[in-house]
Order: sequence, then C-alpha cells, then structure tokens
Amino acid sequence: MLEQINFPEDLRALDKEQLPAVCDDLRAKLLETVSDIGGHFAAGLGTIELTVALHYVFNTPDDRLVWDVGHQAYGHKILTGRRDEIGSIRQKDGLAPFPHREESEYDAFGVGHSSTSISAALGMALAAKQRGIEREAIAVIGDGAMTAGMAYEALNHAADLDANMLVVLNDNEMSISPNVGGLSKYLTRLLSSRFYSNMRKSSKKVLSNTPMMKRFARRAEEHTKGMLLPGTLFEEMGFIYFGPIDGHDVLELVKILENIKDLKEPKFLHVVTQKGKGYPPAEDDPCGYHAVPVFDLNTGVIPKKESQPSSLSYTEVFGEWLCDMAAEDERLVAITPAMREGSGLVEFSKQYPDRYYDVAIAEQHAVTLAAGMACEGLKPVVAIYSTFLQRAYDQLIHDTALQNLPIVFAIDRAGLVGADGATHSGNYDYSYLRCIPNMIIMAPVDENECRQMLYTAFLQDSPTAVRYPRGKGVGIIPEKQFKALEIGKAKRIQQGKRIAILLFGSLLNTATVVADKLGASLINMRFIKPLDNTLLTEISKDHDLLVTLEDNAVQGGAGSAVNEFLLKTKATVKILNLGIPDLYLEHAEREDQLASIGLDSEGIIQSIQQFLLTRK
Repeated sequence: MLEQINFPEDLRALDKEQLPAVCDDLRAKLLETVSDIGGHFAAGLGTIELTVALHYVFNTPDDRLVWDVGHQAYGHKILTGRRDEIGSIRQKDGLAPFPHREESEYDAFGVGHSSTSISAALGMALAAKQRGIEREAIAVIGDGAMTAGMAYEALNHAADLDANMLVVLNDNEMSISPNVGGLSKYLTRLLSSRFYSNMRKSSKKVLSNTPMMKRFARRAEEHTKGMLLPGTLFEEMGFIYFGPIDGHDVLELVKILENIKDLKEPKFLHVVTQKGKGYPPAEDDPCGYHAVPVFDLNTGVIPKKESQPSSLSYTEVFGEWLCDMAAEDERLVAITPAMREGSGLVEFSKQYPDRYYDVAIAEQHAVTLAAGMACEGLKPVVAIYSTFLQRAYDQLIHDTALQNLPIVFAIDRAGLVGADGATHSGNYDYSYLRCIPNMIIMAPVDENECRQMLYTAFLQDSPTAVRYPRGKGVGIIPEKQFKALEIGKAKRIQQGKRIAILLFGSLLNTATVVADKLGASLINMRFIKPLDNTLLTEISKDHDLLVTLEDNAVQGGAGSAVNEFLLKTKATVKILNLGIPDLYLEHAEREDQLASIGLDSEGIIQSIQQFLLTRK
C-alpha cells in the first residue's frame, strides 16, 4: 500500500477503510529503516496513525503542519515525497534529522528545539488572516514540550486573538489523563459534532445582547465539561477542547479531525499515544529506544559499544565527578532541563534523589532556580547542552552573573555534534559567555582535565562554565584525586619555533599532529576567560605567528579574545584565527563536519601555510 503513496494527495485518494493498512505499512517501513541505519525511533512509532490522519484530512502543504521538535516526524517525511530517501536520514548529504524548510515544502517550519510549534503555527495563522488566505495551521506538540513556558505563552496569545488554528497534544506519557474509555470517546464525538458546533454558534448570537447570561452560559459549559473531561485548563485559556482520544485509532482520528476542521477559532485536540507503538521492546523501554544506533529488528537487541576504562566519554567523566563531588560536599545539588540521560545524571539521580532536580523542558527556570539555591548557600551544578543554554541567556546575565552567584555550568555537546545537525550544534558558547562579567570559562583537552576543571569550578565563588564536546575523550584515565587548577593559567604542551598554536578545547589530537609536522609550539590555553595574559605576552615576543584553534564560532570566540589582548598591548606578532566559520553546518559525522571547514590536521596545516605565503 505504501508504495502507491508518493505524496499526501495520493493518500487522500484512498478510501478511509484503507488507512489502517497504510498505517501498518508505514510502521513497518519505519521499523525496517531505523533498525538498519539508527536514528530517532520510539516517538515516531507512536505518531504513525496521527500522521496519516492529519495528512488525510488536511490539504498539506497548503495547510501548514508544524511538528514540535521533529523527532516524531519520520513518518511525515515518508508520506511527503521522501519515502525512498528515508534511509539517508541524519547521514551526510542525506535527509535532515528534523523537519527542514529547504528540504521540502511540506516542512512548514524548521525545528529541533522544543516547544516552538504553537508560536510558529499561530504566526502562520495570523499571516494567513492578514493576507486573506483560507488555510489551516496545525501544531503537533508532545506532552514533554508542554512543560516549557513558551508553549503556554503561545496558547495564551492564540486564545486572546481568537486565532483559527489547531493544537494537537500528542500525550505519549499519559501525563494529563489516562482516561481514553468509551464515555470519553462518546463525549469527544458529541462535542466535535456539527450539531454541537452549530448550537454553540446560535447560542452566542442569541446571548450576544445579554452579556451576563452569555458569561453564565460559558461558565456552565466549562464546568460541565470540566467534570467529565480533563481539558478545563485549555478551555479556561480560550480553546475549544476535544479529547482525550485514542491516537492509534486512525479512523476515529479522521472522524474527529473532519468534525473540527471547519471551526474557525482556537481548537485543542488531546490525543493519547504510546511511544514505541507496534514494537514491544520500544513499548517496554521508550526512553532506551528514543534514539538508537543500528540494532537487530528481530530481537530488539541494541549492540553495546565496547567500553574500556581509558575511553570514557566526557559525559561519563562529568557523571562520575558529580557523584564523587556530592559525596564530599553536601551543598552540591544538580539541575537539568529534562536531559538526565543525555547529560550523565542517571547515577546521581539514584544515589542522591533529594539533591537532584529535573525541571523538565524549562531552561530559563533551571538557571534561575539554581540562582535562588545559590543565594541560600547551596552549590548548584546545572548540567545542560550548549545549544539549550542559549535559551536561558537572560537568566545567565541578569539572575546569575549580575549577582555573581557560584553556579557551575557543565556544558555538554559543545562544538559540532554530528548527525543532529545545525539545530543542536554548540558553536556559540565561547562567544555568548565570555562577554558576561564575572564569568569564568574553561575547556578541557582530555578526560582528566575535564574532571579537574569541574572540581576547580565548584570551588569558585562566581559563575563558572566548563564546556566539553560530545563523545569520547582522547583516552586519558581521570585521576580520582581532585586537583584545583590555577585560574587563568595555561599549560605548555611542547616547545617549537616561529609558530605557536593556542588550543582552546577538544581538538588536542589534531593540534598535536599539526604542531609536530610544522615544528610549532603547542599551548593548552585551558581558560577562555580569564586568559593567561602573561604567557600570551611571552609567546608573542618569541614567535612570528600565533594560531588560535577552537571548535566555536570564530566571531567573538576565544581567538577574538586573544586578538583583543594583542591589540591592547600593541603586540606586533601575526595572528591567525581558526574555528567554525560564519555558516550553519548540516548533519554529518563530526569528523566530516570538521574536515569540511578545514579543522582537520590537513586543513589546518594548509590554512597556516597559505597564511604565511600571503603575509611575507
């Protein structure tokens, strides 16, 4: 059946009774594809029926369909002209991991970060209204994304404007209501029916000249529905609430969507789904199967990577340090915005549950929560991805640094992140952190330095950031004993002539190869702020060229900090800044991304040689 569907218009040409078979084929395609290449998995399995129903009822791409985050949109990609390319998703020159406007007209909005869908869909609805265009705007948001304040800001605004839009809540954790029984289904059908809709419209007209009675009737309707349905909150915000309904009954979904499609006001449809639906291992462990490598489809076994003591990931180094530090200091508390597994907090959450705070997808709240704790004598550690810390920038400045509060920011996924692409790359933290007064910023070159930097950060009485990349380190076993680093002190790795490479962060192996081939000095700068000004003064006098090397945006990054110092001291040494250029890099393996911008050893050597030729 799926082979007959190249685009949604092919789907809409089918009889409704054929849709369950389409869902079966679509789920089988997703199972086959992801088990073969890896990728986001459980959430997509749970949205198969919803995806089919939405494209069947609405006239996409003319009607705008916005997926929140987008890891649930693999089925959407398959139905919208990319069926034969789905095997390339997240791979170099393949399909993007999330909806991407440049990839398809059916991807109405580019996504990757959570909780943006309602705002975007509202903007599209208002634009259509202003331009006099009749079209639908639909936001599909997961229950996890509803924990972010941005979602409620958008809901509040949409209701205030009486916007023509539909918000579909994909409740895949049963977090709002477990009731999807017969009474609920009957009431949803009734409330979405044309009879009920016409009755509401007629009542509005009749009561329009009697405001008191109109308010009374609305309150009576809300309270009656509130006793039977879980949507009182959304009704109070001004939405017409429908649900909860079974998100795996495609025919029921189609009926409800057809019923409510023509209502020209804010609508909220509550759909209950199951992550991993149709694949028992993923149903039993939706978190473990959220995103997977290649695995055995028949057994569900995900091969475990061989892990040697000398090949810890930076995330694992952080997780071990956190538990060890907590054992030594009872003031330590750990905070994460819904990234327990990704940030390495699983073991800490088990050992110290009373000192662990998962605030859900609420980065702004996470930072200010830490600030409040720090005011009362605790020592908060905020574990967060670089790309997500961007969402709490005001809280970094106003609530944290302005008050000079001792918070440790453990910044994971710094620099390029590979297959997740531009939406998740942490290319900007040097730039947006170093301009903030009172901040100390460190970047390790290996696993042991990461551990000791975290310890050093914890000792400070000011906000301190330690940023480290995704994946494995260089193979150094971290020392168990804590050793504090001298703030603002760099470390010479090797002495050379003429050229000095100033390394900021994780590209140690690459920098070592370059230094060896060019006979250059290699300096592990360690600190982005404050810089080791004494060492910079020394090497600027006995070298002809300083090369700054970082996996951060060149603009405003660590190299820019060195430029500022040399300009201030009127140093005459030549300087070359190497880092991430002014562009967004698409998904690929991290090594391929680095090579594409000349940050592999060959590219760096070529840049240095070319620079010297043009500066003779």
